[in-house]
Amino acid sequence: MANKPDHYDGSDIQVLEGLEAVRKRPGMYIGSTGPRGLHHLVYEVVDNSVDEALAGYCDTIKVTIHPDNSISCEDNGRGIPVDKHPKEKIPTVEVVLTILHAGGKFGGEGYKVSGGLHGVGVSVVNALSTKVEVQVRRDGVEYEIDFDHGKTKTKLHEIGKAKHTGTTVTFWPDPEIFTETTVYDYDTLAARFREMAFLNRGLKIILIDERVTDAEGNPRTEVFQAMGGIVDFVKFLNEGKETLNKPIYFEAENADGTVEVALQWSSSYSTNSVMAFANNINTHEGGTHMDGFKQAITRTINDYARSKGLLKEKDSNLSGEDAREGLAAIISVKLHDPQFEGQTKTKLGNTEIRPLVQNAVTQGLAEYLEENPTPAKRIIGKATQALKAREAARKAREMTRRKNVLDSFSMPGKLADCASKDASQSEIFIVEGDSAGGSAKQARDRKFQAILPLRGKILNVERAGLHRSLSSDTISSLITAIGTNIGEDFDAEKARYHRIIIMTDADVDGAHIRCLLLTFFYRYMPELINLGYIYIAQPPIFGLKKKNSRSPKVERYIYDEKALSATLAEYPDPGKFDVQRYKGLGEMDPEQLWETTMEPATRTLLQVNIDDAVEAERVVSELMGDQVEPRKEFIQKHARDVRFLDI
Repeated sequence: MANKPDHYDGSDIQVLEGLEAVRKRPGMYIGSTGPRGLHHLVYEVVDNSVDEALAGYCDTIKVTIHPDNSISCEDNGRGIPVDKHPKEKIPTVEVVLTILHAGGKFGGEGYKVSGGLHGVGVSVVNALSTKVEVQVRRDGVEYEIDFDHGKTKTKLHEIGKAKHTGTTVTFWPDPEIFTETTVYDYDTLAARFREMAFLNRGLKIILIDERVTDAEGNPRTEVFQAMGGIVDFVKFLNEGKETLNKPIYFEAENADGTVEVALQWSSSYSTNSVMAFANNINTHEGGTHMDGFKQAITRTINDYARSKGLLKEKDSNLSGEDAREGLAAIISVKLHDPQFEGQTKTKLGNTEIRPLVQNAVTQGLAEYLEENPTPAKRIIGKATQALKAREAARKAREMTRRKNVLDSFSMPGKLADCASKDASQSEIFIVEGDSAGGSAKQARDRKFQAILPLRGKILNVERAGLHRSLSSDTISSLITAIGTNIGEDFDAEKARYHRIIIMTDADVDGAHIRCLLLTFFYRYMPELINLGYIYIAQPPIFGLKKKNSRSPKVERYIYDEKALSATLAEYPDPGKFDVQRYKGLGEMDPEQLWETTMEPATRTLLQVNIDDAVEAERVVSELMGDQVEPRKEFIQKHARDVRFLDI
């Protein structure tokens, strides 16, 4: 952003309240105390450094995971101010670390644009860590201050001379707060930093993991830097896809903020690859910037198609979904005062940004289409194909609309529905085949558990258009049973079950069916994944019985190969036991299936979520799409990671 502030000192730091509540209710500040909240600590610290980059004072951030699982974040920004705060009368860096909502983002001139949602920042990290060490380099001097459980341990003091400026924050997450785990996941951090590098052109983010070293003892290191910014982001999203045009880029700015847009169409049927960001925050729920983008895309594509005779007078207008089919796009806005709303506070509410985005996209895309007739014709051709498929699918789509709950005849014939009409208390098991379906129907509690058996493998929707997908009885049955419909008719509030459980055999075929079902939900009902409604059942692979016993009772159920070895090692004489392998759900009697896989009190379910939407999009496209080469490369790269099954 332009107009850098002339000064940055203690007077720019505004104080709103203290830290007392953070340790009592950490979930209010970081979302959860599980893995997601643990990683959020890193993001809070890194976001401060990114804010320095947005202000034009930082171009390199280095994040290090140490062997003891502490984290260091070092930047070459201006350094947190160390002068005495005019109100608190202590060093400003101490104010920032010990008082909630103290920062350069609350009315001072420290930052014109910042990425923090709530500005809680590093003070919350301090409150939820056993120890924090901060080094600040300013005015030729390096300072240090240390904290213990959020309280100052060692006052600010000089530790030497400094040739450069910047801040280093090292923290140790508190295991009493993060009881589930304090171990950081490299891939989770890498995905976040890759995204941040795309959104901040030229910013270099270095991730070092000292827990993993090569043969020479060098730690695992990855550098994220995108000199092409969001253009590189769009290319990354479209890796492995057949593209229709080179990436289109345009930007605009006014008194309210700036907008950057990059877009590129491919032959994919997906409409999931349009992502919007506000001040580097992924606004999963959309908002005013996304609304402006969608309106501009639809209108501009239609206007161009009409003006060139690519849409005839008798033809219907292209819908928004038609125009966006196969589109990968990044909308990145930077605002002075972002207003977030929605269930997860990731929906942008600033009304003033809508016309800025809409005008920028309308003008930029119209100029591109006029100046590039060949790719323009391909883009319009893709959209008109989508229109024809949509019109051909209308009848099938109407048949999948959710009927009134009294119209039970509208439900799929093989659906064994539950008695409950309360979706929040109801769950449906999607099982493969009539055999497993029969066992599951006998095992279930029909008060709240529904069973939908599938016949064979469902269609790979990544390679099929909407019309072909809806012509599949299996997919139509799925959509009808779940009740939400799909596409523009999708309504999450009409979901008939809030737990949709994929229950397949623990073999290669079962894994394939599971993958096809997850692709279906990701492409056609991604909101159900975001709401946490999709689960994967975990049936046992082995049953341990006493040898030669007349009792059919299973002593132990085992859920993976590693656990089997560990369990057998517990017994001094494993020869006294028979190990039965369950190659299919149908091999278990209903009582066993209920006890191990369906009984809420004893079962284990894996909840499906999308922590990294960008990587999810790429993996689905690579593994399930038409292009063979990316799939081959993925398999070669990850072959060593596969857990081979004894089929």
